[in-house]
Amino acid sequence: MPENPSAAMLVIGDEILSGRTRDSNMHHLAGALTRAGIDLREVRVVSDDHAAIVAAVRALSAAYDNVFTSGGIGPTHDDITAEAVAAAFDTPISVRDDARALLEAHYKRSGGQINEARLRMARIPDGAGLIDNPVSIAPGFTIENVHVMAGVPAVFEAMVASVLPTLTGGAPLLSQSLRIERGEGEIAGPLSDLAEKYSDLSIGSYPYVKDGVFGANIVIRGHDGARIDAAIIELNEAFPT
Repeated sequence: MPENPSAAMLVIGDEILSGRTRDSNMHHLAGALTRAGIDLREVRVVSDDHAAIVAAVRALSAAYDNVFTSGGIGPTHDDITAEAVAAAFDTPISVRDDARALLEAHYKRSGGQINEARLRMARIPDGAGLIDNPVSIAPGFTIENVHVMAGVPAVFEAMVASVLPTLTGGAPLLSQSLRIERGEGEIAGPLSDLAEKYSDLSIGSYPYVKDGVFGANIVIRGHDGARIDAAIIELNEAFPT
C-alpha cells in the first residue's frame, strides 16, 4: 500500500490506567484519521508523571509524522501535560495573552471569574499554535508535530475536528469483510496464499465462536477498491457458503 502520513496517540492520565475511566478518544481518533488518510500506528498510555510524559512525547514525535495527546490540560494541580510537552521540546511555557483573552471573554460572558486555577488552562509553550475549542473555550495547542488536546471526549472530538483540516492526509483506507464459518486452522493456508498474492492489501482474520460454531471475519483493507473487490471474490470462491 502507498505510504500515508503516520500518527501516534498518547493518552495521559492515572484514571485511565486505574480503570476508573474508559477511554473513548482513541476509538474516535482512529476513525477520524482513517477517513483523513492518516495511519494511526501506535497508542501509548502513561500516568500523570512528568518524566513519563516527556519521554513518550520525545519518542513518538521522532517516530511519527503526527502525535495526538489527550488529557492533562485542565485547571487542577495534576494537569501537567502542557509543562511536560514544553519540556520535551526544551521550550519555555507561560500564560499567553491570546489564550488568556479567550478565557477572560468566556468567563465574562458566562458571569464567572477568571482565577489562578483557570489561568492554568492558558499556559502555552512559546511558539505553539492554538487549537480551537468551541465546546469549553480553553484551547489546546500544537508544537512542532504534537497536537495537545483535552481528555474530555466532547472537547477532544471538537479539537480533532479543528486540527485535521490543517494536516496533509493520504488516500482514505477502504475495507470489505467476509464471514467464513470455519475455524482459523482450516482457512489459514489459503488465507496466507491470498495475502502473499495481494501483498499491497492488509488482510486480517478475526475469529469468533457463536452457538458452538467456529468462524472468522476476514477483513481486507487497502486504498485500491478494485484490488479489494478482486481479493474478496477469490476468498469467496475458496470458501463458498
